[in-house]
Amino acid sequence: MSQFFVAGLINIETTLAVEGFPLPYFPVRYPFFGIQTTVSGVGFNLAKALTTLGDQVNFASLIAADDNGALVRTALCEVGIPDDLVLEALKETPQSVILYDTEGRRQIHTDLKDIQDRSYPVEQPLLRDALSVCDIAVICNTNFARSLLGTARDAGKPIATDVHALSDLKDVYNREFMQYADILFLSDEALPEPPEDAARRLMDLYGNAIVVIGLGSEGALLAVREKGIVERFPAVHTRSVVSTIGAGDALFAAFLSRYMEHQDPVQALRAALVFASYKIGDKDAAAGFLTGDKLDVWIKKVYEA
Repeated sequence: MSQFFVAGLINIETTLAVEGFPLPYFPVRYPFFGIQTTVSGVGFNLAKALTTLGDQVNFASLIAADDNGALVRTALCEVGIPDDLVLEALKETPQSVILYDTEGRRQIHTDLKDIQDRSYPVEQPLLRDALSVCDIAVICNTNFARSLLGTARDAGKPIATDVHALSDLKDVYNREFMQYADILFLSDEALPEPPEDAARRLMDLYGNAIVVIGLGSEGALLAVREKGIVERFPAVHTRSVVSTIGAGDALFAAFLSRYMEHQDPVQALRAALVFASYKIGDKDAAAGFLTGDKLDVWIKKVYEA
């Protein structure tokens, strides 16, 4: 079990099942049990996944003092994530709407409200305490968390981040997050070059120790600078795909959980691929997470069959 500090977005998420994309116009539709509203967001997804796996998490985020903010605090309590670092600093709590079809494809609409204009206050004693006890700081690439990069580094903590889709390896918005990241995750969806080349160039540019690039249905690529590893790992199958929303967050969380446990990036990624495969059998971004014990069972089923 490891101690994590996670800073990232939390929002109210509404999912809608559709028959396919593109979506034709119609004045009304009745998708019985096809609309769900839950608490989600990248930061919450990571914090919940890590907690489910058995790790301890201190979670920092920003919400509003509104009805949706109250729903957020209830969800955090139910999962067992402390909310003392979740501050009411916004005009409204962020929301998202996600459409997903029968093939697992999704379309995400996220309303961040005024969160991109905010910066998390670093002077809080509770924040310093949370950083001092953590084994690693997971700083999501939400603008408000940018202020925490230097604070975590000053505390002597390794930093992990996920910049998601990246079309420019020198992207201005994400550059600072990538510069601070000891462990860097991203997707291959918008890469301007092959993943192997991108991973090597990222490590050259920013000195990251580990880079993992999610390859969707093809699996993931792992690059480890010290060992000179640049290798693809194929996707695995555990159960039928319902929606791929949150797959990247699941991969990231499980990798970090297992890597912090035994410092073996290869075994951590193999475990993470199983964890993410099982997670996408659920329609909600913050659902479908395996416990640590159940993940071990599935790892044996997948790799030792």
